Formats: sequence, structure tokens, C-alpha cells
Amino acid sequence: MRQISAVKRYQNLKSMHRSTGQHATCLDNTAKTLFINHISYFIREMEEETMKMRKLLPFIATTAIATSVFGFAASADDFNITVNLASEPQTMDPQKNTTLDGGTMMLHLFEGLMTWEDSGEEQVGSDGTCDSSTLTYGQAESYDREENEDGTVSYTFHLRDGIKWSDGVPVTANDFAYAWRRLVDPNTAADYSYMIANVVNAQDIIDGKKDPSELGVEAVDDKTFKVTLTTDLAYFEELCAFPALMPVREDIIEANGDQWTYDVDTYVSNGPYKMTDWTHNSEIVVAKNDEYYGAEELGPDTITFKLMDDQNAMLSGFNSGELNFIEDVPQAEITSLVASGDLKILDYIGTYFVCFNNEQEPFDNPLVREAFTLAVDRTYIVEKVTQQGQVEAGGFVPYGVYDADGATGDDFRTVGGDYYAPTDADYEANCEKAKELLAEAGYPDGEGFPVVEYLYNTNEAHKAVAEALQFMWEDVLGVTVTLNNQEWVSFIDSRKKGDYSIARHGWIADYNDPMTFIDMWETGGGNNDAKYSNDDYDALLDQIRGTMDQGERMKLMHEAEDLVIGQDYGVCPLYFYTQKYMLSEGIKGLHYTTLGYFFFGHTSAE
Repeated sequence: MRQISAVKRYQNLKSMHRSTGQHATCLDNTAKTLFINHISYFIREMEEETMKMRKLLPFIATTAIATSVFGFAASADDFNITVNLASEPQTMDPQKNTTLDGGTMMLHLFEGLMTWEDSGEEQVGSDGTCDSSTLTYGQAESYDREENEDGTVSYTFHLRDGIKWSDGVPVTANDFAYAWRRLVDPNTAADYSYMIANVVNAQDIIDGKKDPSELGVEAVDDKTFKVTLTTDLAYFEELCAFPALMPVREDIIEANGDQWTYDVDTYVSNGPYKMTDWTHNSEIVVAKNDEYYGAEELGPDTITFKLMDDQNAMLSGFNSGELNFIEDVPQAEITSLVASGDLKILDYIGTYFVCFNNEQEPFDNPLVREAFTLAVDRTYIVEKVTQQGQVEAGGFVPYGVYDADGATGDDFRTVGGDYYAPTDADYEANCEKAKELLAEAGYPDGEGFPVVEYLYNTNEAHKAVAEALQFMWEDVLGVTVTLNNQEWVSFIDSRKKGDYSIARHGWIADYNDPMTFIDMWETGGGNNDAKYSNDDYDALLDQIRGTMDQGERMKLMHEAEDLVIGQDYGVCPLYFYTQKYMLSEGIKGLHYTTLGYFFFGHTSAE
């Protein structure tokens, strides 16, 4: 079994000194030099000085220094935390969001029927700075499950007493019914509409064949919300905690349209926090929602989400105390931060991959896609470029996703194995096959192959990977690849519209089931940025949704991955993610789920 814990790999990276000249198979010396320049090993003295400065600024809120440097009120009772997840969010609409940073903010502003809480158990790899998360009841206090005579399954949720929106209006079952109908309404154009395709009539509504009012959800009364599924879902509870299924206010959206998210007066939420300010491209500030049923248990009075995409500014802000939590650092700083233990590395259920535009030449040819996939030296990328304990990807669904036997058995990736040899041991053979495939496609040694562009969002780490890929493809295949970067929101828009040839992509599990990776490649799916289409694949998805037998479901999902990766090479998996972060000393109460969400609502300062 090749499976390696990301945390274990991180520990190996901390303890090993790597030779910068090692592992250069199929790369010329120029390419090697350029790669190496991305990783600097000579920043220790500066890093030590900045760390000393940060440690001289203890995390307290009782002095004038804390007020001026951290922005805290000079009172022992006040606690405010400032974090950076990413830059300006694509949207703050729960039904329309598709990003992890947006989802994390929404999990602080809204609450679904279910939610995540601190498990009380330390998250592996966190060195005691973070706990793991466990699923629990949110706006619902209980639910009943019933198998119906027609084969459908109903879940009836009973809402808590006294739950309210941030403006004091009671939360009702109709708020959930409206949100779920809105998600599948074609007029909403929600990318995640397919997520609840198993709800009765959902697919027909998505396809425009039925009205959203016919969705299999019902507000039985103000406190009772009923959902009927065509077939049961093993991960249904997790879906009920997902941002896209959080309630929204019909009266506000109908009165304000898409603009409801841009004004704090109309951005009414039902979660532990409420938005008090959104300075675009600068920060989003949220404050305790006094109407929330658990408000007295919350930690920070405010959480400020700084909107930044400059890794140097992020690390500088963290070292100065302006930022208390960051998820990204400059690529050149990773080695020293890993070695010092300041950069924590956690397991993360996600895949970093290359997205081919399957509809446009030359990537409408599966031979070309396979050639580009095999020409990638994944071991070099994870060991020399990213250096955060990532694991080379031999398939699309990552390690850690349950197979038929759930948490007690082998996971989906272990059962499915690799579709190609992902490590450096077989890279030379992969290169030879890649050349043969490109020649078979009509481009011997790259002759006649058009210049293609690789698109990525502005980020030093993505740039380093992009340049590595550029040289590998040019060196092995003899093709010309140019690079282009865009700011986050523009990049997401370009990729979604198909305005690219090759693009960076990444996908994090929305719940622990292979379907969260498999269903994104359905023809016309909202998150199918590769524009992949295969009738046999779509038919398998229908079969998967039509059975409750876990063994059969998993068998069919393996067959689906066989098609999209093993046969069609619709995308090119690079590696399985790890999650990195830095947290100010003295902050406790952070918790995290390997789906990628951090929770700050119960943090406190020592």
C-alpha cells in the first residue's frame, strides 16, 4: 500500500536535508536551476529575527500596544481576532458560493440544519494549536428518518426553539425550504445545484422540466422541515451542514435581488456572527450575533477577515501581529517555516490538478491529454517545489475518502489504485510513453503543436508549480506553453467560462464520500470547468444516485473514475493537498475539519 499520511510526510520533510541537485530525471539543467531558484534555503537569519519580534509582542488586549498594534480595545473583556483566508470573495451568497474561503466565512455567518463543533481532540499535525471538528445539530435539535412505501426516504427535522435571524426575525422551516428550492432553480444558476439531485424532483427542476415549488421539501409548520430523497445518502447529514444548503431570507432577496449581499443592512444571517462591514478588496468584519442561541459561548467579539493575495504581505502582517492567522506564506519561506515548526501542516481531503479544456483543440484529443499527464514529474513537484508533505496523485479521488467499509476499511484511493505511475521511479518510462502518445496524436516531437497557455490565479506557489509544468512539458514533449496569471475572481470567471486551454484547479471534499469528486464531471455540471462530457459517465452517475447499496455505489464510482481518468484523461491530477497555517501564540479554541474549514468562533486568548 502506497498511502502516506500527509502529516507523516511533513515530519519527514522537517527532519531531512535534501540535495538540490537530486531527482532531475527528464529535466535539463536550465529547468533544474529555475526550479531550485523557487526554494530559498538562506533566509534563516531574517526569519529568526522576525520570529523574535513577534514573540516580543504577546497576544494580550490590556495595553496601549495591543490597541495600536492589534486593533484591540484596551479591556480584558474584549477579544478580537484578525485572519486571512484569501482575497476578495467571489460571492457571499450561500447558494452561489463555490470557494473554500467563502464557505469558511459563511460557516461563521450562517448555520444549517447541522453544523460542526470542536471534538475536543487534537488535530494531528497541529502541535496542540488546533482541534478536529465533529458533526452535530445546528438549527435543528433532532430529526426523524422514515423509509416510504414508494422507496423514497424522508428526513423530518425539528428546529430549535427561539432561533432567530440577526435582525430578530424568527428562523422558520420555510427559510430552509426557500433556500433549497432556490439552489436548484435554474434562475439562480447555482453551480452546486446538482448537490441535492437525490431530493425528489430536483433533477427535473435543474433541467427546467419542473417548477422549483415541486422540489421534495416541505415546511410542515414553522418548526418542522421535511426532505424526501429518491434514495438515501450516506453523507446526507454532512450535506445539511454545507453552506449551499443554509437558509436565506426570501423577503430580503426578493426585495433586493443579487444586491442583498453587498449591504450589511440587508445581509441578514442566522449564524453565530453577523456582517458589520465589507470594505471591498480590504476586509470583511463580522461581530457576535446577539440573536444567535449560542451567543454567550462565543469567543471573539469580532472576526476580521483580511482580503489579501500577496503572500509576502501575509507573512509580514503575521510577524508584526496585524494578522493572527494565515493559510499562505511566500514559497521561498516554506522550508525554514516548516523546519522551525511555525508552519503547521494538517491532513486535507483534496486534489490539486490541471484542468484541460476538453472542448477546444488540441485538448479535445484524449491522446494529447494523456501525454501531458504522463510528462509531469509529480515527485519533483511535491519534494522540490511545494515542499509541504503533499502526496503524488495517481488518481483523482484522494486518500482519506471512504470506500464501502467506511472509516474502518481501506479508503477509495487504496482500493482503486493508481491509473499511472505517479512517482519518480517510473517517470522516465512515463516520458517515453508521453512522446509516443503525442506522436500518435499527430505531433511527433511537438511538431505542429500550437502554442498553448496555462492559466493560474496570482499566487507565488501556483506560479512555481506553473513554471515547473511549463518546463516539463516543453522538455519532454517539445511543445511551447506560455503562462498567464489573473486575480482570483477574474480567474474563476475565465475558467468557468472555458476561456483557457490549460488551467490550475483544485477540489476539496464537500463531504466524505467519493461522489463529491465524481459528480463534478457530469455533462453541463456547474463545477465542470473541464467541459468534460461522456454519455457513459453520465449514465453511471444516474445509477449511483439510484442505489442505496454502498458496495454497489462504490463499484460504480470506481468505474466512473476509470472513465474520466483511466480512459479519457479528462484532467491531470498532480498531488493530494495538505493544509498549512500559522496561528499567533496564545490563541486557543481553534478547530478544523479535513474538508478544509477552520472555525474561529470559540477561540480565546491566554
